[in-house]
Amino acid sequence: MYKLLICNSTLSDKLFDPGCLHTSFGIRKEKKDHYTNVPRNANLEKLPKGYLFPEISLRQHQHLEQHPDASLISLGIGDTTEPVPDIVTSRMADFASGLSTLEGYRGYGAEQGNKELRKAIAETFYKDVNVKDSEVFVSDGAQCDIARLQLLLGSRVTASVQDPSFPGYIDTSVIIGQAGDLDHETGRYHRLEYMKCGPENKFFPDLRRTSSTDVIFFCSPNNPTGHAATRQQLEQLVKFAKDNGSIIVFDSAYATYISDDSPRSIFEIPGAKEVAVEISSFSKFAGFTGVRLGWTVVPSELCFSNGFPVIHDFNRVVCTCFNGASNIAQAGGLACLSSEGFEGVRTRVNYYKENAEILLDALASLNIKAYGGQNAPYVWVHFPGMNSWEVFDMILEKANIITVPGCGFGPGGEEFLRISAFGHRESILEAARRLKALFS
Repeated sequence: MYKLLICNSTLSDKLFDPGCLHTSFGIRKEKKDHYTNVPRNANLEKLPKGYLFPEISLRQHQHLEQHPDASLISLGIGDTTEPVPDIVTSRMADFASGLSTLEGYRGYGAEQGNKELRKAIAETFYKDVNVKDSEVFVSDGAQCDIARLQLLLGSRVTASVQDPSFPGYIDTSVIIGQAGDLDHETGRYHRLEYMKCGPENKFFPDLRRTSSTDVIFFCSPNNPTGHAATRQQLEQLVKFAKDNGSIIVFDSAYATYISDDSPRSIFEIPGAKEVAVEISSFSKFAGFTGVRLGWTVVPSELCFSNGFPVIHDFNRVVCTCFNGASNIAQAGGLACLSSEGFEGVRTRVNYYKENAEILLDALASLNIKAYGGQNAPYVWVHFPGMNSWEVFDMILEKANIITVPGCGFGPGGEEFLRISAFGHRESILEAARRLKALFS
């Protein structure tokens, strides 16, 4: 049998991001008296061992063993740090208290979500693009919806991803069976199309040289680069999908961080409803990383090759695999979208954007090239010619700051680090001071 060894689970709680899981943690085979005849899922065997966040957790643990008095600043995991607005927590508390009364008790809700919340999401984020509340599916987070969409799409489709990109798109593609084996030399899976998105092409793939696939995973603002695709870029993407008969899975989890005129939704682009679904989340704009609440929009216009509407099959998947988001969390979501609640969560978003500006200013003063930060809570820092794990180790060892090596987001992330702007202001200011001391 195989036993999972999680490296210091207490320490790793703050660093280990389930949304960026790259199995496994370090595995040893143990002798047992009995084995079943059930083979291990061959697709799971394709995932690399000791990857990204478990590895970061291990290096953190080793660093603290060697330097027990070190004052670590974690700018690695993308977890929010500032309290949720009172109006939101009060609504959730009131709903929870009501469950102990006959009048306030609620059991199962609709798998698609509270109708009032679906309507609020449509009116708050999609009013100008005419998304109907019936096209909004409330969930327990964007990461879970990525997996449900993969179940909807199945193993026979081909897929493309941005490089670098959020690891969840690749991992679920591997698990569902869309990908071949990992090429350890290139860091890429066979049968997956990697769309290079770097400074040299303004963080948008050269679609003239991109092979067409059935599904295109695209995140804007992007995690990890922080780049928000322009209207012209998204128009190219929609045209590319339409010309090739593809479906775009558009991740807009960081849309509320956009400061310029970049589209906040793929549905701002004419024709997108015929080729795209959109996933989003309350996690990063409302501080719901632990509360768990998100949504997916599936337009009624989107159809499979045989003309069958995608929304009907997605509804079937949701009803089969999901009993609906927590009604307490949905009460909080409704409060977030009230006028007072939305103002409160916007204040938190602006706080993190100010953190990013502090980090960007510090790096600029050192003549270190950095991207992102303006439309997303991540700063993408370039160290030309350097191995990203080596830079990670140097900053951890000499400045006691935890970051994320860019190679963890795909081969296109080599030579980069992702620095999160999620953190208390005093920690961000201290991190900026330490970076200046280290690199000056």
